[in-house]
Amino acid sequence: MSATILIVDDEPAQLELLRYNLEKAGFETVQADNGLRAIDLVEDTDPDLVVLDWMMPEASGVDVCRELRARASTRLLPIIMLSARGEEGDRALGLDTGADDYITKPFSPRELVARVKALLRRARPSLLQDVMQFEDLTLNPDTMRVERDGDRIYLGPKEFRLLSVLMERPERVFSREQLLDKVWGHGIYVEDRTVDVHMSRLRRALNKRTDGGAARRDIIRTVRGTGYSLTRPN
Repeated sequence: MSATILIVDDEPAQLELLRYNLEKAGFETVQADNGLRAIDLVEDTDPDLVVLDWMMPEASGVDVCRELRARASTRLLPIIMLSARGEEGDRALGLDTGADDYITKPFSPRELVARVKALLRRARPSLLQDVMQFEDLTLNPDTMRVERDGDRIYLGPKEFRLLSVLMERPERVFSREQLLDKVWGHGIYVEDRTVDVHMSRLRRALNKRTDGGAARRDIIRTVRGTGYSLTRPN
């Protein structure tokens, strides 16, 4: 499952270099050229990791990092800070502010990709696995095969993508707006009700037994007025 990386840098050439190398490594990217825009994009796109430059106008990388760590929804969001400031005190400040890793410029694209993968392995391990698993449910992104308790589950493309998003972060509540962006695409107009319809289809498919027996316990939780999450059945 491809992770989404938010890249934040006010230098166009550096932003393009980061985008090219991360997408070449198989990641999806979104970009911001200043700190204030980055904060908005975190809310809009719900990235899996942020690559954040320190020196920027309007809001520095340190300011952005502090703001993200102060919010409950982004308190644990993985952040890598980039800076030409290589002194020990600068590195300590970046990490104390809340960055998970600190890379000093200049750096090789290979090192950046390796650091991104290492941080994702710790913070979002399901994103780098060939097969995703939650309780008795497994999903293979490459073959689009889904099984629950050994039974093959057949899903439509939208239901498969919805399940993939939920399985990336079990117990996390995704709003309808976030699911629309991740499954249908950012900026595409689709009614919120569309998510409910496809989620209902997904729930039926996951709970139905192929042998006609009693329905399985529901692992999709509806959070009234908010959205959905994948949760362990009671």
